[in-house]
Amino acid sequence: MDILYYFDAYAKEFEAEVLEVNGKYIVLDKTAFYAAGGGQPYDTGKIISDNEYNVVSVGKVDGKISHEVDKEGLKTGDKVKGIIDWDRRYKLMRMHTAAHIISTLIHNKTGALITGNQLDTDKTRVDYSSEVGKDKIGEYTKEANEIINRNLEVKSYFISKEEAAEIEGLTKLAMKLPEREKIRIVEIGDFDKQADGGTHVKNTKEIGKIVFLRVENKGKDRKRLYFELS
Repeated sequence: MDILYYFDAYAKEFEAEVLEVNGKYIVLDKTAFYAAGGGQPYDTGKIISDNEYNVVSVGKVDGKISHEVDKEGLKTGDKVKGIIDWDRRYKLMRMHTAAHIISTLIHNKTGALITGNQLDTDKTRVDYSSEVGKDKIGEYTKEANEIINRNLEVKSYFISKEEAAEIEGLTKLAMKLPEREKIRIVEIGDFDKQADGGTHVKNTKEIGKIVFLRVENKGKDRKRLYFELS
C-alpha cells in the first residue's frame, strides 16, 4: 500500500483500487487518509465509485490502513476516488506542527519528556514529565510564537534506523524510536528534528498563533497543557 500523506500532506484527492473488503472496512492500494496514531486523529472524507461512501474512521489493522465507510457496497477491484475532508485535515496539520514546537521548547528548557498528546481541531493537549507550571509555559508559548514568525520550512524524509540511532534528541517522547527499517523524520527549519509519522504544514507561517489555555496537574512530575490556535 502506498501511503500518500507521507510524501504530500496537501493531497486532497486521489484515485485508488479496492484491494480488500470486509463489510464496511476497506483496504485500498494507496491512500491519502491518515490512520489514527501518534496523538493525531484519523481523517474523514469520502470514497466515490458508482456510489458515494462517507469515511467515518481510519485505522491500522495488521499493518494495513483500513477505511471504515458508512455503508456496504464496495467490491474488490473497484476503482475509486478518495476525497479528504480538507478543512479538518488542515486544522490538524497546523496543530501538529505547533505541538512539535511547544513540545520541543519544553524539552529543551526543562529536560522533560513528552508522555502523551492529543491533537484536535479546536484545542490540543500535551502531557510532559515535569512540575513546570503555567507561568513558565506562558513564557514558552511566547517564544514558540516567535519561532513560528520566523517562517521556518517544514520538511519530511526517511532515513535508516541506523542513521536515526546516531542523531541525539531525535525523539522528545518518553517512548523509544519505532522498530522499523526506515524512520520518517519531520524537520522544522534549524529548530527541531523529530521522528514522526503524521501530517504537517510546509511552513510555520501557516500555523497562526499558539494561544495558551491552561495547565493541569496530573500527579507527581506530570503536567498537561492545553492550547488552541488563532
